[in-house]
Amino acid sequence: MSEPKPDNGAGAGHRSVLLESAVDFLVGPLDGRYVDGTFGRGGHSRLILSKLGSEGRLLGIDKDPIAVETGSRLAQSDDRFDMRHGSFADVEAEADAKGWQQLDGVLLDLGVSSPQLDDANRGFSFMRDGPLDMRMNPHQSPSAAQWLNSADEADIADVIWRYGEERFSRRIARSVVQQRLEAPITTTRQLAELVAAAVPKKEKHKHPATRAFQAIRIFINRELDDLEVGLKGSVARLAPGGRLVVISFHSLEDRIVKRFMRDLVRGPQLPRGLPVTASETETPFRLVSKALKATSDEVSDNVRARSAVMRVLERRPETVQAGGSS
Repeated sequence: MSEPKPDNGAGAGHRSVLLESAVDFLVGPLDGRYVDGTFGRGGHSRLILSKLGSEGRLLGIDKDPIAVETGSRLAQSDDRFDMRHGSFADVEAEADAKGWQQLDGVLLDLGVSSPQLDDANRGFSFMRDGPLDMRMNPHQSPSAAQWLNSADEADIADVIWRYGEERFSRRIARSVVQQRLEAPITTTRQLAELVAAAVPKKEKHKHPATRAFQAIRIFINRELDDLEVGLKGSVARLAPGGRLVVISFHSLEDRIVKRFMRDLVRGPQLPRGLPVTASETETPFRLVSKALKATSDEVSDNVRARSAVMRVLERRPETVQAGGSS
């Protein structure tokens, strides 16, 4: 299941998974307009900028204020780049603000980054004790602790099952409610120990709190909701020949991406026997390659790369629409 995504930052001890491959698939026209919807610490953005010409432009977006600070420094040193604080769900609005009617490429590198995971004060990791926060944008509410200490037991169970696929979600939710009657749950260690005690069967090589932490983090940050909106907004702005590149790190994300791209490529599924030709149902999208995974060398270098899956969708250069109009 879920493994947090590696850090995008140069010099931070990790290289972005599928870094070169993602950027190679993304960058077409060197004077094009591109969006890095998950800036992180800027690894992808820096490589994209190294390939663009003087007229090329890149917009970075991130929920995390620390990422925005890093991006703002990059913008000061390279006038081809601009940084925005927000979600890639707002890609259309951000493109409008720049006056970009079409985009030549959008990159989404999903999940939580290594700097977020490694900072105990952010509350993402069950391996480091810290405040139970989990917000990518700490200025938004609620935090994981606020939600866990106030939500209904049924809602907690539903979130842990839906976003973590944790079969013991009801046991965990019951334990949360029982614990908070005695004292609020405020730290990652408290939650990890509570989950470990509530889960009767342990999986090999996986901490028992993995699925619950994943689920709560996804819910608090609206990650899957933002993904669905961001995918639609990105595709709506793709120029002919433009590409959407998405790197996922757990099955829930990848399932959404896979189905979204598949449905666009297949087009409307019409009943058999309708008097329509193949050209009338042809869609303007194609899959550029099969799903790609990190190489064995990348996984050896960074174990978090093992669950990465990259998918690439392209709006065909010849934008033939259903019905034969262009």
